[in-house]
Amino acid sequence: MSVLVLPELDDVNGADGAVDTQRLRRVFGRFPTGVTAICVVKDGVPLGFAASSFNTVSADPPLVSLCVQTGSGTWPNVRDSGRIGVSIFAADQSLLCRQMASKTGDRFAGAAWSEGEGGALLMAGAAAWMETTIEFEQTVGDHEVIILRVHRLGVDGDKHPLVFGDSKFQELKELVPPKPGDEPGARAVQESLLSLSLGWW
Repeated sequence: MSVLVLPELDDVNGADGAVDTQRLRRVFGRFPTGVTAICVVKDGVPLGFAASSFNTVSADPPLVSLCVQTGSGTWPNVRDSGRIGVSIFAADQSLLCRQMASKTGDRFAGAAWSEGEGGALLMAGAAAWMETTIEFEQTVGDHEVIILRVHRLGVDGDKHPLVFGDSKFQELKELVPPKPGDEPGARAVQESLLSLSLGWW
């Protein structure tokens, strides 16, 4: 039996009693995520932004979640449209992603896109796309939590998704399975995790 050593933990609040947001972001950054473009076409004009706080929720019905900071100037215009386009950035789109995340300038300058059903905007060159509508929205803390229902979707099987973690862009790479005897139990754990993930999707 192995003995686990309790990791060193700090209180989430700093010495002044306020939440230590810098340390909190460092911890959050250890959980890498994909990055999406949340976009619409409204009165012929492209609108949208980049979002990494995106996740899957349910397969039946098909639902995904999105978190947008309260007070966002773009989200009110996006949410009032018909369908909302979700484009999952590909690994070679980090520059476009930075542009879409910028608070100044034209986020769509030089970008290729197409208009789907109901005004959903889909970015060219992405790894996958979805056309969605708002199912539920609730203010939680300093963010709006939005549940989106997926109506249409597509994927480019030749593209790998862009990943954001530790405050930088990264690319997914396939892990090389450990050799027998290198890490006792590692292969069994890996196979169990793979089985769980395949069972879900």
